[in-house]
Amino acid sequence: MTGISKSIVMEFVLTGLTDRPELQLPLFLVFFVVCLITMVGNLGLIAVIWRDPHLHTPMYLFLGSLAFADDWSSSSVTPKLLVNFLSEYHMIPLAECITQFYIFASSANTECFLLVAMSYDRYVAICNPLLYPVVMFSILCTWLISISYAIGFLYPIIHVELLFRLTFCRSNIIHHLSCEILLLYTISCTDTSINALVLFIFATFIQAFTFMTIIVSYNRVLYAILKKKPEKGRSKAFSTRCAYLLSVSLLYGTLFFMYVRPGSGRDKYQDKMYALFYTIIIPLLNPFIYSLRNKEVLGALRKAIK
Repeated sequence: MTGISKSIVMEFVLTGLTDRPELQLPLFLVFFVVCLITMVGNLGLIAVIWRDPHLHTPMYLFLGSLAFADDWSSSSVTPKLLVNFLSEYHMIPLAECITQFYIFASSANTECFLLVAMSYDRYVAICNPLLYPVVMFSILCTWLISISYAIGFLYPIIHVELLFRLTFCRSNIIHHLSCEILLLYTISCTDTSINALVLFIFATFIQAFTFMTIIVSYNRVLYAILKKKPEKGRSKAFSTRCAYLLSVSLLYGTLFFMYVRPGSGRDKYQDKMYALFYTIIIPLLNPFIYSLRNKEVLGALRKAIK
């Protein structure tokens, strides 16, 4: 028999952000507006890039792919969160719970590898501008995007398979915004040491590898900017790269504290704040960080509006 067929608990209760009734409607309105801005911002960026032939370059194809991953990440959590704000029925079936985790995990890992591809693209463009058309040709760009999505969507299947071996009988209450995999481990009546070890090893490796690759690439980029560009262009390029690194730091900082730090003494309210950042706040900020500071995207947007 499979793990699901043996499970005593078939539904879970998501407690959400707060259990105070007077805050439910205000929070619904806030997160509904955030969700709307996130969807419009990311889908609008994709539409602008697709519409304008001048933006059919590797950098903007990576941005469009990142925007899609951000929308995918936000949509894994926000709809259920909004429903729970207006309903007293906070139940989520086990199958939907695991599906929610898979959607989030696939989009988050895809985003990590897309950020690596973007950092490599900027490294070649700034450090080897004469070789850029040769190195970053369209086929390589397509392959980098495809590999990022393939790894992102295939890797979480390992954890999904390991979830199916668990049974749940201790409690059905999840004190979180969504079906967080670490909390599923705590309410399982099956030994989860293998699950936790596999998650820790893979999370540490993926986050360390992708983050260090991004940092090395951007360090080379910043060195090239400081060495080659005049003072005015240097400060502009430096501020743009700092904005990119801010987005990267927010994503990796919250993921690190959630999945790589030791598990003892975890604070459920801190975990909710981390989850808010990597599932809702970062997808909201990325279109503004990567696009509204970009003259080419703004020009294409004005042209599309006209």
